[in-house]
Amino acid sequence: MSVLTSAAGSTDWFRCPQCQELTYGRRYERNLRVCPGCGAHSRLTAAQRIDLLLDAGSARRLDPPEVAADPLGFADSRPYPRRLAQAREQTGMDEAIVCVTGTLLGHPVVAAVMDFRFMGGSLGVGVGEAIAAAADTARDLRSPFILVTASGGARMQEGAFALMQMAKTSQALAELDEAGILTVCLVTDPTYGGVAASYATLGDVIIAEPGARIGFAGPRVIEQTIKTGLPEGFQTAEFLLGRGLVDAVVPRPALRPTIADLLEARTPVRPAPASPRARAVLVRDPAELPEREPEAVIAAARDQDRPTTLEYANQVLDNFQELRGDRLGTGDCPAIVGGVGRLSGREVVLIGHQKGRDTAERVQRNFGMALPEGYRKAARLMRLAVKLGLPVVTLVDTPGAHPGIGAEERGQAWAIAESIRLMSGLPVPIVTAITGEGGSGGALALAVADRVLACSGAMYSVISPEGCAAILWKDQAAAPLAAAALRIGARDLLRNGIVDAVVPEPDGGTPADPSAAAELLRAALTEALAEVSGLPPGELVARRRRRFRGYGAVPAPRP
Repeated sequence: MSVLTSAAGSTDWFRCPQCQELTYGRRYERNLRVCPGCGAHSRLTAAQRIDLLLDAGSARRLDPPEVAADPLGFADSRPYPRRLAQAREQTGMDEAIVCVTGTLLGHPVVAAVMDFRFMGGSLGVGVGEAIAAAADTARDLRSPFILVTASGGARMQEGAFALMQMAKTSQALAELDEAGILTVCLVTDPTYGGVAASYATLGDVIIAEPGARIGFAGPRVIEQTIKTGLPEGFQTAEFLLGRGLVDAVVPRPALRPTIADLLEARTPVRPAPASPRARAVLVRDPAELPEREPEAVIAAARDQDRPTTLEYANQVLDNFQELRGDRLGTGDCPAIVGGVGRLSGREVVLIGHQKGRDTAERVQRNFGMALPEGYRKAARLMRLAVKLGLPVVTLVDTPGAHPGIGAEERGQAWAIAESIRLMSGLPVPIVTAITGEGGSGGALALAVADRVLACSGAMYSVISPEGCAAILWKDQAAAPLAAAALRIGARDLLRNGIVDAVVPEPDGGTPADPSAAAELLRAALTEALAEVSGLPPGELVARRRRRFRGYGAVPAPRP
């Protein structure tokens, strides 16, 4: 933002360099230095960041560690020590980072906050050692670690010593992974080079401010190297969100509550009280379920008015925070969604297929048919659940995995297989609910669970009835016959032990009363989770594997 001053010399107005709108200075500051016209986020100092994020008066600065001041004896037009002295005089800081302990909406945290004013926020031995020491503090205190980045890259004046800080800081985050400490990276503009290629992109959750530029090489270097223009919005937070590389783009005023919701997941699993209502809800006897015609089973499971996973997430969970991307750059699959939230007071990771509500959204989400990056996103969230000791809840509603050319090129079969293998050995409780259509391996990839439930209007099968009819009856019109033979409805699934219990639906089905359906599902998931929580991880995995090993096996005769 450019500054305009009055004749008296006071700073009264700011002009946005993007939209050129004039903003009264006090309004601009109240707006957290965000242009009210176009939403451009200007840079903040480390002190301003700490004031923005942490509770007033809670920040306690960690002493900066001692490091070699000039490891190379470097000089260009000026000796490096003189450049350091100038940066310190201009900013009032010792280094390009400030590390503190404090609280964020009451949650204890350790924060490492960079400041671009200090030599472009460059990563040198001082910054690297400060981050490593702050990570040690987070591990010792068992507090979440928040990193706020703003950097042009590694510090050239420190040569290979600066390069080694990439390994030092990455190692520090690896140790927090091993200790089960939540790490949240807030990426601000700009974040480039060695910082982007180390700790800035290694957090469990990566949040970026709108318009923040993130990358390894800068756009000018890329253009000069490859001799071609760059895509619109290249390296911006929004560009990278669409490619599955960041979890969310969050405007500055929403940062505190967004991060606070994530911090709820910092503690181990808390036992949830048993719910008498849930015990009455779950149907475990097939005789209590009505016989249904195959056509009715298919129609109910595919009803476009059934609640979606996101609708369930926002009604069944408290403080649900969606997380996006597989971190591999292949995109954020819109057909699988996931995140963290509280189910009846217990933190969980929720993952599910998302078909969409109207026709436009259903097309955009591939009708709930996941791409490989969707299953890899799910796997990433499951690994986060293991790190934090959280149960996993999955909601299945898909015709099957996406059958397109691109999906096959990116390894659809490999992604499904990896998801099934991962879930079979996940050392945390898993509960799955088939909420609508459960089609083939695309459904099973999210359903290798300790407890598998089905809504009474759901179906689950190795192939769609139409596909089975086309192959075996040579006529898609025989789909009802195929459905009857495949025994895909909730009653038969329960009788055959494919599901453990059935969740009843309101009169007229879930579309008739989505809120009541969500409450029934909440009660059912809570009860099912209570049944498998508290088991040692080894026993949990062993029971799960015995379950799937037993399907179709002939029991050994008793002696």
